[in-house]
Amino acid sequence: MRLLSAAVTAMALTFGATSVMAAPIEIKFSHVVAENTPKGQMANKFAELVAERLAGKVEVNVFPSSQLFGDNKVLEAMLLGDVQMAAPALSKFQKYTKSLQLFDLPFLFKDMEAVERFQKGPDGQHMLTSLESKGLVGLGYLHNGMKQLSASNPIKVPADVDGKKFRIMTSDVLQAQFEAVNAVPLKKPFSEVFTLLQTRAIDGQENTWSNIYSKKFYEVQPYITETNHGLLDYMVVTSAEFWNSLDDDLRAELKAALDESIAFGNSIAAEKANGDKQAIIDSKRSEILEITAEERAQWVAAMKPVWAEFSDDIGADLIKAAEASNQ
Repeated sequence: MRLLSAAVTAMALTFGATSVMAAPIEIKFSHVVAENTPKGQMANKFAELVAERLAGKVEVNVFPSSQLFGDNKVLEAMLLGDVQMAAPALSKFQKYTKSLQLFDLPFLFKDMEAVERFQKGPDGQHMLTSLESKGLVGLGYLHNGMKQLSASNPIKVPADVDGKKFRIMTSDVLQAQFEAVNAVPLKKPFSEVFTLLQTRAIDGQENTWSNIYSKKFYEVQPYITETNHGLLDYMVVTSAEFWNSLDDDLRAELKAALDESIAFGNSIAAEKANGDKQAIIDSKRSEILEITAEERAQWVAAMKPVWAEFSDDIGADLIKAAEASNQ
């Protein structure tokens, strides 16, 4: 009887130890937007695929709308192990690497197809590793879209923005972009842009179709010029310590699920950009202008000094490779 009791106890202890050892790895995925956005849907898709393919091994918990951290704090939290994945805007990585400033350079990429060619090519993929010395690993690029210029006056060529005030995100490149054409860049919170436009405290702003539509900027800006002059993208990122702690097979399965999820999110972003642009056209609240190839050439000529200004930080070869993606 004692032998039987000892055996049962041993089995219970063994089972308990096995249960602890078999606890799934938790991935906390933190982001700052709502679940119905392309980024939110991408993160949820990733959680679903992992639940289907790696049940019992990995569990992804998504925290949208800055429930855990904002973009300004999430990378620090990641390095401390408080979160395992995030997707901040590319501009948020400036303190960790200068090379990603490439994606802020104005009039470098002519359209999203050129962006895709570069990001999927060897140079774009290598840039994902540019954070490793800081303890971070880039896993993929997620799109919001190309940026357009909205303003209280028609904009076609660089001279049209002379002396005008434009809101920008905090970015040295974006500041230099507007200063290159004698405009006045003002770093203001995104939440204040509508009121600043409505009261004419600023003359215009730059943003994607989805942001211009969702924030109703088109209601207080009579003109939007389809310049496709810049890029608003995100990078899905993790910590090197966490990523390298996974065994090779598990890491490969997670990367495959993430790649599929990012492709899903990017398809939604493209559909949303086209749909929101059409919604603005249908509203008849703002006139959408297009620039000709000759007019775009004027912008490129005006912005090349900005490319040169940041060439040492970014890398002249990278800028050349990005420009070549337009072919």
